[in-house]
Amino acid sequence: MKLRIKLPLLFLVMFIVFMVSIGIYLKFIFALYSPISGSLLNSSSIGLLFPIFAIACFIFVILIMYIYFFIEKPIGLLNTRLERINIVHPLPSLALRSNDEIGDLYNHFNNMEKRLQLAHKEQTDMIAAIAHDLKAPLTSINGFAELLAMQKGLSENEKQEYYELIQKKSKYMAELINDFLSFTKEKLDLESMTVKPVDASKLFENIALEYEHELSGLDCELVYKHLFTGNMMLMVNEIMIGRVFGNLFSNVVRYGGKNELKVYMTGYSQGSYAYFEIEDNGIGVPDKDISSLFLKFFTVDKSRQIENGGIGLGLASCKSIIEYHGGEIYAYSSEYGGLGIKFSLPLAKH
Repeated sequence: MKLRIKLPLLFLVMFIVFMVSIGIYLKFIFALYSPISGSLLNSSSIGLLFPIFAIACFIFVILIMYIYFFIEKPIGLLNTRLERINIVHPLPSLALRSNDEIGDLYNHFNNMEKRLQLAHKEQTDMIAAIAHDLKAPLTSINGFAELLAMQKGLSENEKQEYYELIQKKSKYMAELINDFLSFTKEKLDLESMTVKPVDASKLFENIALEYEHELSGLDCELVYKHLFTGNMMLMVNEIMIGRVFGNLFSNVVRYGGKNELKVYMTGYSQGSYAYFEIEDNGIGVPDKDISSLFLKFFTVDKSRQIENGGIGLGLASCKSIIEYHGGEIYAYSSEYGGLGIKFSLPLAKH
């Protein structure tokens, strides 16, 4: 029960108890001193009012104890926890078996701590991932440069081969930095993002037509259908949502791992949200890795990262964009054999 209901109800119950107690007591007094004489109001008879005063004090003590144990003490514990909050060495979650606003506050605080810990972990992982991804090609570049400098008797073909390898590794490093800068810029763009009503069926059909031609040029087939009606409007930033579809289709092409690759795109509405699904019949993703796909710098197969391009920011970017729009996104194993991605976007309120 919520406090806005519980507290008035508690005060009402205490008031009724108080009034009934006074009524019973006065009835006893009237029966004992009927008719009441003026002497009842004398100082010698003031003691008759003591039980009323005692009942009022008892009710007051109960209210004070309730407010202390169920409101003031939990808030005090929360304030103490705020002073001791530690992201590096997390404390056990706050436990409060209360189904009111104080309980909601504890749950929100626990969720906030988890988000802070996740953000700290992502920052640490980001630095480690950038260092790792830059270290490998940089080590190769240094190694090839030393070979060119130390081995004077290399043939022109060998030198050309080393130059090409250095150029390849340098290009990969430049792409890493550009991808990271683009992801950072996108974060800034999201903070100032504006949304407007966009026709759901037109958005779906425009995306389908755009990528149907692009995928066909890469020997991939796009199969699509939607159940949107003409009056369904999405509240989105069309450019940002275009990036989501671009990242998802790019991932399918890079990591589908199959010659005759088919991509299936569907759209439908349910409640106040529109849902989009993109699936493929590729090699898929191991079940143990599905929950990590949206983490920054996560790639299923590190050995294929340089070959296929990308540094594990595409799906993380999709997650940021969708969540900024007020939707959700998750991955699953598709019935077609490959990977499935499903996300939601809010419909405009009529």
